Amino acid sequence: MADSTHHKTASKDSLSAGEKFAYGLGSIVNNLLGGAIGFMSIVLNVGLGINPALVGTLQAIPRFTDALTDPIMGYVSDKTRSRFGRRRPYIFVGAICVGVTFALMWQLPEGHSEMFYFWFFLAGSIVFYMFYTIFATPWVALGYELTSDYHERTRLMAVMNFMGQFAWISLPWFYAIMENDRLFSDSVEGARTLAIVIGIFVAVVGIMPAIFLRERFVAEEETDEDKVSLFEGIKNNVALFFQGLVTTLKQREFLKLCAGTFFLFNGIMLVGAFSSYITIFYVSGGDTDMGARYMGIFGTINTAATLLAIVVVTWLSTKLGKRRTFVVATFVTLLGSLLKWFCYDPLVPWKVLLPAPFIAVGMGALFTLMGSMIADVCDMDELETGERREGMFGSIYWWMVKLGMALAFGMSGYLLNATGFDVEMLGAQTSSTFFWMRVCDVVIPVVAAALSIWAVASFRITEERSFEIREQLEERRRNKAAGEPQVA
Repeated sequence: MADSTHHKTASKDSLSAGEKFAYGLGSIVNNLLGGAIGFMSIVLNVGLGINPALVGTLQAIPRFTDALTDPIMGYVSDKTRSRFGRRRPYIFVGAICVGVTFALMWQLPEGHSEMFYFWFFLAGSIVFYMFYTIFATPWVALGYELTSDYHERTRLMAVMNFMGQFAWISLPWFYAIMENDRLFSDSVEGARTLAIVIGIFVAVVGIMPAIFLRERFVAEEETDEDKVSLFEGIKNNVALFFQGLVTTLKQREFLKLCAGTFFLFNGIMLVGAFSSYITIFYVSGGDTDMGARYMGIFGTINTAATLLAIVVVTWLSTKLGKRRTFVVATFVTLLGSLLKWFCYDPLVPWKVLLPAPFIAVGMGALFTLMGSMIADVCDMDELETGERREGMFGSIYWWMVKLGMALAFGMSGYLLNATGFDVEMLGAQTSSTFFWMRVCDVVIPVVAAALSIWAVASFRITEERSFEIREQLEERRRNKAAGEPQVA
């Protein structure tokens, strides 16, 4: 079907501004938690002298464990029965616990060895990501079920993504804050204090979606057949979890979205540290204060451009469809990544800022459109299986993202070492080192963006198909309510 057939959103499917705002608060927390460790981890290398390869390993291992727990949490959330709903209890408890854990894990004591810091931070990170999963997985699933309308889903995800960008306004300045000599004796002390502020913010703001939102679907009531012994219950749940996992992974349209996100997001994440190191040690000649300022300005421009891109992408998707809009936006990001090669210029350092708005377009489109498209897939899945499994879809989607992030962070440190980079040399790295750092920083995200376009280009759920699926689902629900037999 063509993407050109348009439908008007019914009033029953519209969300109020307050509901969208409440859900968007969760995005601020989610982005802040997801990005803070990455932006603050430079302190582990520059402030504590930990080898970049070990820093990369510290970033990777907890994300592997996180990737394993996400689908389990999604399944648990889908099957939870409580008077507060399937998602809200976990969002509430998870936000408080993850905020406290984040504050504690950065309280690194002074005067210890490299391996002490490695194990201290690794243990804290694993606990942190466990609580992060308890908060984030049900919050993501809640967004998929708040509305059944094709366009209202995109508008909800646009508000969510728009508000989430306010976290990214502050994130690029974290290193500059931690390095501020007027506030802290060193960057390690800065990290300790900043983590406490972030932890309090996360605990307070993160519980808001649980308080102010209501859930659309509930788990079915427990029957006598469901009441079994603890051992049997665990065994049955494990079997059902893997059965649901296999069923979810059979959804070809869902896998296209996972692949598109995996390539685009993790291609950029893989070389995220490279941009920081190139800005500080190549463009700024090793001047950490100057490099930190440019990193902050770059991030601010990127975030402002992302906010604008979200508005444009939301409007454009109603004209072109979600799939075509994603392809266009990702191509702009591809061009922005190419532009970086010409903008890393020590003689004209401000040129490092020019690619920022172009790179922002694809990232602005990514989490605006993907969440909306996955919600459409959830409807198709219900039509085929008879189950609402937003938790499973959301968790597996982020499982693949986080698995990619784990690989990206794990590889980034070794890749940086492979270029010959030595932090002791500051801005006096060899010309060969700077050349290969720039090659990695440009070529990897360009190839990744191209693969992302290829993966999503054949996505089949158009606006018209989405409304056909919804009509069939509503007819099925009416028949079920009337007690009529169901036809698969």
